[in-house]
Formats: sequence, structure tokens, C-alpha cells
Amino acid sequence: MAQPIIPLIMCGGAGTRLWPASREGRPKQFLPLFGPHSTFQETVRRVSDPALFGRPIVVTNNQYRFVVAEQLAAIGVEADIMLEPMRRDSGPAIAAGAAFAIKRGGDPLIVALAADHVVTDPTAFAKVCGLAAAAAAADRIVTFGVRPTRPATEYGYIRAGAAIGSGIFAIAQFVEKPDAKTAERYVKEGYLWNSGNFMFRAGLLLDEYNGLEPDSIAAVTAAVQNAGSDLGFVTLDTPSFARATAKSIDYAVMERTKRAAVMPVSYGWSDVGSWQAVWELSERDSLGNSGHGPGSIVFVDSRGSYVTSDKQLVALFGVENLVVVTTDDAVLVAKREDGDGLRRLVRKLKEVAPAVTEEHLKVHRPWGSYHSIDQGPRFQVKRIVVKPGGRLSLQLHHHRAEHWVVVRGTARVTIGDETKMLHENESTYIPSGAKHRLENPGKIDLELIEVQTGSYLGEDDIVRIEDDYRRS
Repeated sequence: MAQPIIPLIMCGGAGTRLWPASREGRPKQFLPLFGPHSTFQETVRRVSDPALFGRPIVVTNNQYRFVVAEQLAAIGVEADIMLEPMRRDSGPAIAAGAAFAIKRGGDPLIVALAADHVVTDPTAFAKVCGLAAAAAAADRIVTFGVRPTRPATEYGYIRAGAAIGSGIFAIAQFVEKPDAKTAERYVKEGYLWNSGNFMFRAGLLLDEYNGLEPDSIAAVTAAVQNAGSDLGFVTLDTPSFARATAKSIDYAVMERTKRAAVMPVSYGWSDVGSWQAVWELSERDSLGNSGHGPGSIVFVDSRGSYVTSDKQLVALFGVENLVVVTTDDAVLVAKREDGDGLRRLVRKLKEVAPAVTEEHLKVHRPWGSYHSIDQGPRFQVKRIVVKPGGRLSLQLHHHRAEHWVVVRGTARVTIGDETKMLHENESTYIPSGAKHRLENPGKIDLELIEVQTGSYLGEDDIVRIEDDYRRS
């Protein structure tokens, strides 16, 4: 078998274009928008055929490292997870992945993919990768140019030039996102959407990048060579990586190199950049309505609308072309096609209620999750779930006391110098200032209700003394 293509998956972006479902703390690539798997998991599954692809490299950051590991484990895939100490856009991220691939051995072909894109025809995608590999092996940096299905204004475009191989063309021009009239002209003239997905030989990408921005490549390669390991994650060297210039791979390399090429493709691609795109990719009834989520959804005399609901019953009557999204702490009602309006809304929310753009009421942690159920003056109620074998840090709080009631599973609880086991329907009390720790020694999830009382209940009133996840 020829040397496998190494998937390099960019998974560090944080966006709110699908607010309120997507937030800074858990962005869209980790959401199951179209089925049981997230777009990140579907991206990994798409490059999991060992006959064509090798062990993936996932580039993310400290904030998302445990959810990346958790979602990989859920689909049974192993990967090298590389942590950026700070965001430097796609250029340094892709360069770091290429340098790490070489450090692992050889000079492999790499397919660089965004974790939050959707491909509806994975068989066609795999075929494209096989065809692009020949051009990449011949020292071309091949970008996948998607044949447009509509005059989209949310994508950049590529104008293909002369043919340089079977199905491969030189790039005559990159153009920015157009207005509607210009987009219509681009489609008529055969322009392609710029998908932002690439295939290249690792050494070639670094050589081209180095010829254009040597200081950035010196910083990135030093960050990889001096990388450490933390709980199995690859940690790029912070001082080195900080010296890299933040720049997209398009601006850093693709628009400047003479090695760029484009391959026109059709495999049902979308970057899922709006609720309009989610509606387009979802199954719809005869009137164009689509509903998603565990909550009940009813449409009467309504057309062309999309609803997703976590819990609540949502009923639409006599409306057209709406998006309705409900979560535990927010409800969005918007014109389906007005993506720019949502961007303006989120900017306003960051001014008046920033918390609803940053975290959900359910917050994921490496040991499990907690979900805020109710709160008021001097109290807060949470539902805590600890995975089998998981344990929270040994910690204390200066301003609050806590009551724990086990509703499922078995808890090992340490309070001060005492450790005891709690079973279903048993409870305990942790006074303010007491060192304490919660563990799940069982084989099933531990679920408990926590009632906090005190003068201050913020998450920053946690003093970690010991922590398995090195957050102390």
C-alpha cells in the first residue's frame, strides 16, 4: 500500500453563527446538528478508511481538548491531539500539523480539513482525495474548489486557470465574498467556491510557507520541535508559537505560491455557516419545514421554517421562512435567510448579556458535566454527572457550602480527612472552607443534585488543591 494520506483536522475555532446552539464554550463542530454525531466526528469518520488514510492529527486548544478526546473515543478513533497555546489562524495551525507529521516520520501527503464542515457524499469525497493525491505528490498544493449550487454570498470564490493535469487546474484568481449580483456572475462564469480544504506534501507546504514568511515558519517549527506532552496531548511550545504571525493559509500561502492548484469537486459540501445552511441540509416536509431535537415540534399552516428544540414543545402557526431555536436559557426567532442579522444580534448580546454567548447552562468538564437548574439570591441548584472513573479536583470554597444528594450510581466523597461512600437517595453536607472531592468508582454514570448556598456562588470561588487534569 502507498503511504497513507494523513488527515489534519482544524478543530480550534469558536463561533456563534449558530447561536444559541453554538457558543464559545461548545461551538458548532461539537454539536450533533444532523444526527447522532457532531460535525467533528463526521469529519473524522470521513477519513477513517485505513486503505487510504493514516492516523489523524487534530489541532485544537486547551479549552476544547477534553471534548475532542471524548468525541474521538465515542467513535473509536485514535489521533494525535495537538494543542495551540493561542490562536494564530489557519496558517500556523496547518504549518504546525505539517511539521508534526514530518516529526512522526517521513514526508507524507496531508489533507487539511475544517472540523465544522459537512459532506453529504463521503464516497465521492474519498474518491476526490485519491485523485488529488497524484497532483499533491507531484508538488502541487491542491485546494478543493466546490462547484456552486447557488450564487452564495457567504463564500469566497476561485477562478480556475489552465489545466495542469487530469481534473486539476492552475488558480487564476482568489476572490473575496461577493455581493448577490457578483455572486450570480461568478456562478455563470464557472467560478468555484473556496472550501478551505487542501491536500499537499508536508515538506512542500513548509518550504513554500518558509519562502514567503520565514519568521513564522521558524516559530512554528520551533514550537513543534520543543513540544511537550500533557495527559497524552501534544503541547506546542508557547514562547515559540507566540512568535508566529496570525494569518489564514490563503493569505499566507495559497494566494502567493506558484504551486497552488484547484480541483473542481461535487460531494455535497457546506461550511454550515448559518441556520439557512442547516435548513438546506436537513430533511424537510412537503411545505419545506424541518424540525430537529428531542423537543416536540408542530407545524400548522407554516412553510419553509426550521425549528430545533432541546426540551420544549414548539408550535409554529401561520408563519413562513423562520428559524426558531430553543435552549434551556435562550430562544431565537429569526428570518431564516438573514445570517447577517444574526451576527448583529450576537454582537449586541455580547454587550448586554455576554454569558449567553459563552457557555450553555450545561457545561462539559473532563470528568463529566454540570447543569444549572435553578438559582436565586444566595442559592444555586445543579445537576452533576461524573463519568465512571472520573473525579473532580480536591478543592474548597470560601463563600459557599454545598449539599449533595445522589440520585443514581455510587459516589466516593472526601470531606476533610474523612472518605465515605454514598449510594442512591443518600446525601452529605460540605461546609464552607472544607476540603472536598467527588469521585465515581462505579461502572455507570454518577448523577447527583448539588444545592449551593452562600454569599457568592461564582465558578471562580474554586480553590483547586489537587487535580487529575492539571488545572490546579
